[in-house]
Amino acid sequence: MTDVTASRPLSERTQLIRKNLRRRHMSETIFRALGLLAIIVALGFVALLFADILRKGVPAFTQSNLHLTATFDPEIIDVGPPPGRIAGQSEAEFRAASLKWQREVAMLNWNKVVEASLRALAPAGYEIAAKDLLTIPETDARHRLREMFVADPSLLGQTVKVDVLASANADNWIKGNIDRSLPDSQQQLKAPARALIDQFVSNGTISMGFAWSLLTNVDSRAAPASSGLLGALVGSLYMMLIVIVLAVPIGVAAAIYLEEFAPKSRLTDFIEVNINNLAAVPSIVFGLLGAAVFINYMHLPISAPLVGGLVLTLMTLPTIIIATRGALLGVSPALRQAALGMGASKTQMVFHHVLPVTFPSILTATIIGVAHALGETAPLLLIGMKAFVASVPATPLDQATALPVQIYLWQGNENRNFFESHTAAAIMVLLVLMIALNGIAIFLRSRLERRA
Repeated sequence: MTDVTASRPLSERTQLIRKNLRRRHMSETIFRALGLLAIIVALGFVALLFADILRKGVPAFTQSNLHLTATFDPEIIDVGPPPGRIAGQSEAEFRAASLKWQREVAMLNWNKVVEASLRALAPAGYEIAAKDLLTIPETDARHRLREMFVADPSLLGQTVKVDVLASANADNWIKGNIDRSLPDSQQQLKAPARALIDQFVSNGTISMGFAWSLLTNVDSRAAPASSGLLGALVGSLYMMLIVIVLAVPIGVAAAIYLEEFAPKSRLTDFIEVNINNLAAVPSIVFGLLGAAVFINYMHLPISAPLVGGLVLTLMTLPTIIIATRGALLGVSPALRQAALGMGASKTQMVFHHVLPVTFPSILTATIIGVAHALGETAPLLLIGMKAFVASVPATPLDQATALPVQIYLWQGNENRNFFESHTAAAIMVLLVLMIALNGIAIFLRSRLERRA
């Protein structure tokens, strides 16, 4: 009986079902394969992006250092001793005398000291013009020697070892950022200077070291090799501090009110629709708003981290509000009912029972929003933060720039051979900060979820 049944042909309905199942399984397999391919392609592009940034940026973290033996020749440094404190002299008079002596020191030809130090290191009888010789060290070398002398006038007549940065053009030549086969008319340095640089590299007078100046100096136009990110980094940190202090409490409080306490009316519907619309507004519009309100109307200082932080706060608020409301909606109604059933007021129910459950989601969305604001450039350009600022801001009211704007400025610098790697290095620093913020969000979320 069983053999007879097995030998019978399948019914048309059974064949149709099996055919449909095969087609569905095939569609599911293709869909999974396409999804996996999309992930692989996306990760591949991300890997290529990071690889290109690393390839260009890593060389910027090394800098050519020139080891000089400087002689503070009295014939060149023809200046009297610093003024001493005279009995009965006021503090203001003594300070004025000291400043006058420092001005006299600044007026001396310190390039002569640098030139003499370089000629002492060059081979005997090497022919090179003074202006070509001075293209090897960075232009701030003379300032370095002058500051050493002002700090210790007893150096007069002594010979000391001092390390200075090689110039940006010399650094390009050493690192191979410029084609050595190009004719002299297309080279950044004259032939005698290039030959002397190669000899300095071979005998150890020029060596490569970690570019601490990239992290400890501010931007510089007079001495490009000493340009750094410190001013932009501090400016970005000030802005992020303002965003965290303002956007997080205001955004979370607004979301709690709209979701838990606000009566349903046309006004609340209008507010909700506009919050959702603001989240999709281009960031440059917030820059126009900040320039009009905070600078033109409120007369806050241009290019200040305070204004940048306020603009980024406005831009981040919709994201935090929407994310917080979504987290509150995800809480089970049973928790609210249980809290109210135990006699808790609505305020106690929200703040003691509902809100602690949503902390992980709110924290993650907040930090991701702040990290997104950290990378914004367009609104900062419109409030004047693209101005060249060669100082570290002491307060949020001081003029400053930000890391994304510094990247923008370096990318357009005329010395592309040198600043292309510095631009990539600045991008690496910005990415490290953003990855660190996201890592903190993941860590805190996991900790809060375990407590919950």
